[in-house]
Amino acid sequence: MTTETRVLSGRYRVDDLIGRGGMASVYRGYDQTLGRTVAIKVLKADLAGDAAFRTRFRLEAQAASRMAHPTIVRVFDAGEDVETGADGHERPVPYIVMELVHGRLLKDVIAAGPVPTDDALRYVDGILEALEYSHRAGVVHRDIKPGNVMITDSGRVKVMDFGIARAVSDSSSTVAETTAIVGTAAYFSPEQAKGESVDARADLYSTGVVLYELLTGRTPFRGETPVAVAYQHVSEAPVPPSEIVETVPRALDAIVLRALAKDPFQRPQDAASFREALDETIDGKGPTKRQMSALSNELYGPNPRQAAETARSLRQLSTDTTMRRTQPGPPVAWIWAGVTVLAVLLVAVLIWVMQIQPSNDVPTSAYTVPNVVDMSYDRAVETLEAQQLTTSRVNESDEKIAAGNVVSTVPEAGTNVTAGQRITVYVSTGPDTATVPTLNGITESEARTSLQKAGLSVGSIRRQDNPALAAGTIISSSVESGSEVAKGTTVNLVVASGQVVIVDYTGYTVDAAQRELESDSKQLTVTKQQDPGCKAATPQTVKTQSLAPGEVPVHSEITLTVCSGS
Repeated sequence: MTTETRVLSGRYRVDDLIGRGGMASVYRGYDQTLGRTVAIKVLKADLAGDAAFRTRFRLEAQAASRMAHPTIVRVFDAGEDVETGADGHERPVPYIVMELVHGRLLKDVIAAGPVPTDDALRYVDGILEALEYSHRAGVVHRDIKPGNVMITDSGRVKVMDFGIARAVSDSSSTVAETTAIVGTAAYFSPEQAKGESVDARADLYSTGVVLYELLTGRTPFRGETPVAVAYQHVSEAPVPPSEIVETVPRALDAIVLRALAKDPFQRPQDAASFREALDETIDGKGPTKRQMSALSNELYGPNPRQAAETARSLRQLSTDTTMRRTQPGPPVAWIWAGVTVLAVLLVAVLIWVMQIQPSNDVPTSAYTVPNVVDMSYDRAVETLEAQQLTTSRVNESDEKIAAGNVVSTVPEAGTNVTAGQRITVYVSTGPDTATVPTLNGITESEARTSLQKAGLSVGSIRRQDNPALAAGTIISSSVESGSEVAKGTTVNLVVASGQVVIVDYTGYTVDAAQRELESDSKQLTVTKQQDPGCKAATPQTVKTQSLAPGEVPVHSEITLTVCSGS
């Protein structure tokens, strides 16, 4: 029994299930209009039933589709189909169509065992490169975690689900509801845990959590419930990574603790600063224990702002039954002494915060990155160097840009930079290619598996009689085996039906019938049975045959009853 192929909006064919998350299922799919393999994320029914959510989801997906960067999984399209449920009622099916990435989720890489420090830093640098681009485009991810980061087969980082977390969080009123949809609270920033508005620095905090987990194999805060974890994000200091895993360079402790600062103003203020700090720390000398202690006090020690935030968070979380008081309260004298100290510190902290507000002024010596997309690499270098900028080249495949031409730059065109800044130029190597595997002689199932592994798509299947081959065996394909074609190319197959067609041989001479049945086009086994009681005008003619005219299985045996009487 065959299952009808599902096609969304008359365009996107839904194939195998390749992943399932808290808010959607992801399928391998095929864009029948553009002829390319894609990934299709289909929203769960409970979310799809919320009309306000569907609208937010579509708008956020459309915003994400405008971002094109090598470290970001492309969003090609977003739409809504309908299906009829078991109760006979139609219900909406929101979906998004994305780039299909071949690789592993970062959470699976972490689960497989310890991650070398060099790899950990490379993965985090890729995440920060994606955030550097998205933040300039005005898009805050809001859900950076290993489950939203892919590591391709070539080792490149791809961040996905940009903007989608915003549609979810706008539809959820509590930490528990949001985490049930978006994912674990282990990667929330303190401001997210408290339900406050967030900016790009929340993504940097979450990236700090990912770095911590890559270095130590565990997240900095763990608890039995999402609320318990959220409380720790708001009020507790993390243990430095080198105290958990001795091989972690102490130089990275300062970077991680800075990224995990409760106060957004104490974190790196943008992704570029985070990346630069990582580069400097790798080459520099690690801080002493005294310096680490001072940094920990600066970031997590008592201060009025933190105390106020913690108090407010405790009020928000006080209705959660999983939280229990484990210590008696402080004496009243200590409380009044603490209030006095905090009042003095509050003024100092407010002055300090005002002084470190980031400046939006553009340096007078700034240059603007020119648009060199689709230029030849040599011409692009000349154009950039004319603006007193340096370049580095990275090759990547691209279906639309000709080989040797520029796909994109980081920073992107129009960004203000200083003289001498390095611009990463991504150069097209043309579309990814695949070698068509050997198909002739194998089964249809084996052919489908081989084509999918090669990154190719199975097209039409045509059945054809072939007396020498069993049913389901591949006879030929539309693209010759061994050919180099673009990934996603559709390959049509001709498959053996496992049958041949015979006619009614009654009245044939037995020799003529036997010749045809045993010919190369039929290849059946013939048995003759004499019937002396049967008289015919022409001796040795066929009276009956054991197989009826029409389709019969290949290599069948047929008995011909022959009139031998006279």
